[in-house]
Amino acid sequence: MFDDQPAFGVRVRALGGVTVAEIAGELDIFAAGRIAARLDALGHPRCPDLVLDLRPVTFLDCAGLSLLCRLRNRVLEREGRLRLVIVDPRFLRLLRMVGLDDAFEVLDDLAPVIAGAADPVAGGSDAFA
Repeated sequence: MFDDQPAFGVRVRALGGVTVAEIAGELDIFAAGRIAARLDALGHPRCPDLVLDLRPVTFLDCAGLSLLCRLRNRVLEREGRLRLVIVDPRFLRLLRMVGLDDAFEVLDDLAPVIAGAADPVAGGSDAFA
């Protein structure tokens, strides 16, 4: 029996001046098509500071990579910053294999983002406390 329920989700939180979007499940052609507009909206403001937490992602294909590249380009056009939180060695290896390892700022966890948001200069928030 086939399950018609989507195998992905997106949760967005503000942490100081940083927008953190946690993507969970499979980031494939189906998911990319369903969440592209939502991610584009996150990269729309002038100088966006966006972090995509991909730790809960279980599968990433070329459509998912394309979505990440498209978002990166939009964020850079608006003079913003995009960081990816990735711990799965398969995804890190995939980025290297397709020559995108230098295109993204990759973090091991959210600690630097949380530390920056807790800095009074950065406009702290305890949304993740």
